[in-house]
Amino acid sequence: VFALSSLLRVATGFDIGLSTKCVVIPKEMDMCHKIGYSEMRLPNLMGHTSMAEVILKTTTWQHLAHTGCHPHVRTFLCSLFAPICLDTFIHPCRSMCVAVRDSCAPVLACHGHPWPDSLDCDRFPADEDMCLASLTKEYKHLHKVLPKPACQACPTVEEFFTHKRVLEVFCDNNFAVKVKLSKKRTVFGDQEYNIECQVEFITQGSLLPYETQSMIQQWLLINENCTQRMTPTHRPMVYLLVGNIEEGIILVNQVYRWQRRDSQLSLATQKWRYHKCL
Repeated sequence: VFALSSLLRVATGFDIGLSTKCVVIPKEMDMCHKIGYSEMRLPNLMGHTSMAEVILKTTTWQHLAHTGCHPHVRTFLCSLFAPICLDTFIHPCRSMCVAVRDSCAPVLACHGHPWPDSLDCDRFPADEDMCLASLTKEYKHLHKVLPKPACQACPTVEEFFTHKRVLEVFCDNNFAVKVKLSKKRTVFGDQEYNIECQVEFITQGSLLPYETQSMIQQWLLINENCTQRMTPTHRPMVYLLVGNIEEGIILVNQVYRWQRRDSQLSLATQKWRYHKCL
């Protein structure tokens, strides 16, 4: 639920009526598409004055938005980089900034970047003011809270193994997901991936297959250094990711290269249905 108001002042100090214009959100800013509006104010709340500058600056944030590190990460970032074209600027509330920062700063840290000073949450209005608010308590109670992927060291990719050894590993973990990975060719040369997932098994609580697929996709985006190692070329690669979900955290413990006509992995996944762990 968002709260909007015309009582906000522009942080950069320019007159909204005389100094800004409405422009269509460009196709290069895909993180700000399908968010409820198609035109943005320029200059924006980050002080970017040209569309070329906006596009350049947002490319570094596209990856974070795609990780889904917080339900409102796109809303928060787009309210700053591509503010909705109304009679006044609508700032995100401080509470939204804090919620997004607390969820997404660990993702940035995983890539070696701190939360930037330009997004210091103290610069945003308090919730008593009218602004874009964060998730309500009711929303949190109504929506299922899913486990979060861990930022971790990359597991070794196993290429030589027996189906018996794979079954032993299955017994020590609570999920296995078959993943098909390939690199996308992008306009700006930044790295993006095609990710397809198929759940082989999940024994963790009430998680559904599509929820597990989504979480593994997030793990691959957050742990991009691992994903890069697993996609040395643009040719699609297939892997089996095996791991645990414990105390709300997803940890991948083993990665198997699933090569074409790989009888050992196929045999292990077939036998797993009837396998009795010791």
